[in-house]
Amino acid sequence: MENIPIFDGHNDTVLNLSLKGRGRGRSLFERSKFGHVDLPRAKEGNFGGGFFACFAPPDPKGGWTEEDALTLHEGGYVVTDSPALPPDYALMSADRLTGKLFELEKESEGKLEVVRSVDEIEKCLETETIAAVLHFEGAENLGDDPNSLEYFYEKGLRSLGLVWSRPNKYANGVPFRFPASPDTGAGLTGAGRELVEECARLGVLIDLSHINERGFWDVANLSEAPLVATHSNAHAICPSTRNLTDEQLDAIGDSDGMVGVNFAVGFLRKDGANNRDTPLETIADHIEHIIERVGIDRVGFGSDFDGAMMPKEMADASHLPKLVDKLRERGHGDAELKKLAHENWLRVLRKTWK
Repeated sequence: MENIPIFDGHNDTVLNLSLKGRGRGRSLFERSKFGHVDLPRAKEGNFGGGFFACFAPPDPKGGWTEEDALTLHEGGYVVTDSPALPPDYALMSADRLTGKLFELEKESEGKLEVVRSVDEIEKCLETETIAAVLHFEGAENLGDDPNSLEYFYEKGLRSLGLVWSRPNKYANGVPFRFPASPDTGAGLTGAGRELVEECARLGVLIDLSHINERGFWDVANLSEAPLVATHSNAHAICPSTRNLTDEQLDAIGDSDGMVGVNFAVGFLRKDGANNRDTPLETIADHIEHIIERVGIDRVGFGSDFDGAMMPKEMADASHLPKLVDKLRERGHGDAELKKLAHENWLRVLRKTWK
């Protein structure tokens, strides 16, 4: 049985390595018992790279934290809406985290490469080099300068999430709620529509994870590119605001787009609970449901490593082969497993990037 390299739709490893205390000073290049991704565990799990997110955490001066904003109720939860970030703070965070990713590339001595084309990803997968796509999780990272997208594109940005789960000048993110519909507010702003057009001009992938339903449909009506959600799941199984309805999945399939299935337990479970005792079967259930809606050529992995609670059986990147084996047990042969592991991501990127 051959080792199949895995290209992953989302991780928060750059931020995880940057925050004091969270990673406890761990290094990307040494095996750690903390976090989810480092080079030794990546090698063990056939983790070949993916979208490395730059995410601006909540402004400490704003006083909002996800933990304090959480209210439990019978059968679910509500997280009070996160406030928008000050543009200067978000841009500063983006600059810092972008710099951190390029520092990691330099320090890796060829073991990690920031990639800008599908050919570069394919070469990395062949040579067991970690392929890192620079991704912004939230367009507030661009600040208020309309030329920032092109500036960061020249630096290597190839994927942009219009929002995280908070509003910005471009769109509205879904607040974290369960059970609830992703239809939580207004769609794209005028600036958001202009940003979608600019992404099309440059060939930047637009990530529809975290956007509310009206924003999703606005992008679908504006964009001719494949619709992509890098780390989202099936609302029909887990009715979280963060997950995609069957109608949204159908639109992604019709656009020849892509869904990266998220491993975060709260977006997997029917009860929405943050419970690590969540079997790999549950991830497989989401994969199978999404395959039924969009087809085998439009589904992959979007782990959310280093940014969310993982199931015990998926404790870190070294456990990825367990999921591949689970899908093999479900009847998927090598050809389909290669599609799910990396080929589908390469296909949609080839259709999107210029």
